[in-house]
Amino acid sequence: MQNFLFDFDGTIADSGDAATLATQACFKDFDLEVPTAETVRYYMGVPIEIFIPELVEKQGKHYSAEQFEAMYDSFRRHYGEIEQETTTLFPQMKDTLTALKDAGKKLFIVSSKASTSLKRNLKTLGIADLFDDLIGSDQAEHYKPAPDGVLMVIEKYHLDKNESVMIGDAKYDLQMGKAAGVKTCGCLWDTFDAQLLKAENPDFLLEKPAELLNI
Repeated sequence: MQNFLFDFDGTIADSGDAATLATQACFKDFDLEVPTAETVRYYMGVPIEIFIPELVEKQGKHYSAEQFEAMYDSFRRHYGEIEQETTTLFPQMKDTLTALKDAGKKLFIVSSKASTSLKRNLKTLGIADLFDDLIGSDQAEHYKPAPDGVLMVIEKYHLDKNESVMIGDAKYDLQMGKAAGVKTCGCLWDTFDAQLLKAENPDFLLEKPAELLNI
């Protein structure tokens, strides 16, 4: 493979705790039943604009668009306060990304996180210079598993789909990659449910980041 398109949360960085704690704090702010950590983890890889309304509606609540916007703002505020202390790179990740870059590979991020947060994360983790570009949820018209984010990268950089792979820890990442017509790679080092990834029949299924050097 020549072109590597990565999800961020749960793939490059261990940030599950930040998203979980921010979601729980957000729901507490609005006097809603606080979801369990397991419930929130199930939605990892899904934009907050999708999973927060779904969780609210499961509680029998019917919020207006303005109320949901207030919830998103609450989530982002809490997340920004928490993430700097809880977000860390997975073992082998920086060395693997550096080796791929040194080998002349093109590296991208396609994430359900907003681009401003992604840029802040990459800078804090010291890996911003390793990526050619990134696509956040605010840049794509349709969220995962729609192919928009991947196709934006493919078209902008005139990439060969047969030499491009979407890498992620959630089924939505793999579904997005397949919909875009690129190869897919499931990463098992932080997945919520390995069986869900295997059921998507990805082209590659890896146990450790360093294995990316062999695809």
